[in-house]
Amino acid sequence: MQLPFPEAETPDDALLEKGRKLFAGETEFVKGVVAMSGLPPADRLEICFAGRSNVGKSSLINALTGRKGLARASNTPGRTQEINFFTAGDIYVVDLPGYGYANAPVAVVEKWQNLLKQYLSGRQTLRRVFVLIDARHGAKAVDEEIMTLLDRSAVTFQAVMTKTDKVKKAALEESLAKTRAALSKHPAAYPELILTSSEKGDGIATLRATIAGIQA
Repeated sequence: MQLPFPEAETPDDALLEKGRKLFAGETEFVKGVVAMSGLPPADRLEICFAGRSNVGKSSLINALTGRKGLARASNTPGRTQEINFFTAGDIYVVDLPGYGYANAPVAVVEKWQNLLKQYLSGRQTLRRVFVLIDARHGAKAVDEEIMTLLDRSAVTFQAVMTKTDKVKKAALEESLAKTRAALSKHPAAYPELILTSSEKGDGIATLRATIAGIQA
């Protein structure tokens, strides 16, 4: 019997090549956005990445694009609460700030949450959100909060496990089981997991191909 939310199968060669080409060209930082009025024109498909602070989001985006310093732009002072837009081929790759808000003032959190809700519910060109889950811990309550928001916004999201090289097999299986249980509660969840390691490159080609396949 197949597990719910199985690991994504390796894409065929044609889709792998399409994914490689998509991220092989120029990838550039476009702008950071603090209000809906600042969004770039909705003239191309968008995918975005969301995840807790320290989940390895910047490392994953850099591995995906093959540009080591690309996602640093979203970590510089003053950009921590911005929606950051990058180009890759003919799509936007959107980087949402890490959530968790452990040290953020309440007013800052509320402003950011409102912007996030407006963006997720009002951006017609947004095709999929990749929710990053730390493989060492599995899905946590704060991850389920963003999943619930995506359910309400009717935006498809797909879980991507990060840092799989940092955990042993038994612990990884436990983390996957916890994550699958969380995903099963959310109708907007795409029914496959992608397992990645930015450090070792595991799963990066599959993620590229998955994004390229969304374009079809």
